[in-house]
Amino acid sequence: MVRETTYVVQAFNAGKGGNLKADSPIVCKSESGALRTAERLALSKLGVVAFSSSGDAEMGDYDDEPTVFFRKGELPAGFD
Repeated sequence: MVRETTYVVQAFNAGKGGNLKADSPIVCKSESGALRTAERLALSKLGVVAFSSSGDAEMGDYDDEPTVFFRKGELPAGFD
């Protein structure tokens, strides 16, 4: 069992009816790369979150909760 960590940046823009619309997630190679990407996107997006999740892709076994290490702006309730 090989556990790997995935780093993801998710940005949000205004959607219809005042809801947030998620952009395509950006997968990064490292936490520092994800942090730089999130900080850059935060300048132009309504909300940005960066998080990591560890797991074994072959077994389909992942952490129950991702580790959020960057939050900025308006985010969906799941990122409170």
